[in-house]
Amino acid sequence: VNACVDVVLSGVKLLEALGLEPSDGKNHAVLNSGQDLREAFAHFMERGAAAERFFSDAEAFRAIARTASEHPAAQLYVGGNAALIGQKLATNPDLKILLCGPVGPKLHELLDDNVVVPPESMQERDEFHLILEYQAGEQWGRVRAPAANRFIFSHDLSNGALNMLEVFVSSLDEFQPDLVVLSGLHMMEGQSKEMRQRRLMEAVASISDIPTDIPIHLELASMTDQDFMSNIMHQQVFPLVNSIGLNEQELLFLTQSASGPHASLASWSGIPDVGVVSDILFWLLKEHGKGAERASDLTRIHFHTLAYHILATVDGHWGNQAAAVAAGARAAGTQACATDTIDTSKVLLKAPLEFLTSHTEAPAKISLNPDEPVVQWHREGISFHFTPVLVCKEPVRTVGLGDAISAEGLLYSEVYPQ
Repeated sequence: VNACVDVVLSGVKLLEALGLEPSDGKNHAVLNSGQDLREAFAHFMERGAAAERFFSDAEAFRAIARTASEHPAAQLYVGGNAALIGQKLATNPDLKILLCGPVGPKLHELLDDNVVVPPESMQERDEFHLILEYQAGEQWGRVRAPAANRFIFSHDLSNGALNMLEVFVSSLDEFQPDLVVLSGLHMMEGQSKEMRQRRLMEAVASISDIPTDIPIHLELASMTDQDFMSNIMHQQVFPLVNSIGLNEQELLFLTQSASGPHASLASWSGIPDVGVVSDILFWLLKEHGKGAERASDLTRIHFHTLAYHILATVDGHWGNQAAAVAAGARAAGTQACATDTIDTSKVLLKAPLEFLTSHTEAPAKISLNPDEPVVQWHREGISFHFTPVLVCKEPVRTVGLGDAISAEGLLYSEVYPQ
């Protein structure tokens, strides 16, 4: 239920256009000024890490958004995880997509013809999200980016309050979907704690109204509030959904928020260790997924990081996992390079060629075989499907990559009727 217009441009170019000098990095949970923006941008650029933040000052944000969208190097795209997943699925001519996010005139013009927007979802003004990209090795003052990534910020109240959720759920009767994809919970972090808690309860009530025979996928995104994440996981949202999509930052944040395995790890150094990732995915499905003694529907997690993807599923609920995880990896390689098929001259392999499947129990040691790139292993009723990703050497566009990966993986996934 989140949708917006993404304004994509070089972070360094925008900061220069705003007259903001290079600065030492400092993390800010919320941005209140241009000073906070330049410090937070430097902080994440130095780490080559993706992040998303709320900008609290409406007027200041509007001025920055105007400068960004009018910059000659700026590109305007469909934005918001829900709209991006919808847009990706809509490239399949046989699919009809219902999108309920706040849709302004510019966004409506950018959406695929296969995307249906109910009239209640239309609004007079677009919500803009600013996406500041940087390349591997790019310099800004003393800061040098170790990897290409982006820093996202917005002042987005409509998506932040999940304003369109009820419209979405009430539209499902008529639309009769085969799959529901939810996203945008991370946008609520800009709200006060009380407002957020109340809205989360209302969201849970709405999601509970979705018929149980329709599978629900939840796409996570960058978050900073551990209590809020813990609420989503423990009591409220996770038990209602069948599937989750997330990246390495979100996975680590989940285990830190709930004191799960490897929670003492402050951050990843380089490519996330496969055994560590696998332990956390196993714990999520064992502790929060479907089980004999637990009222939860969660049976699938699609994990994606730059170098590899893992699809973890509770046995007996999903099929075609090898094709699904491979399709997601292929989407990553083609979309980042903006090619229709994988161009081997433009990609490289960063995945570990050997790895352990766990660090908390007796692991298997796996060596990759290029002839069978999807590797699988099992652990107590949970299946893991791993594939390396052919990483684009010079990415044309990194925004929405996770959404494209999750969408493509869902398209190839087979859900067994329970």
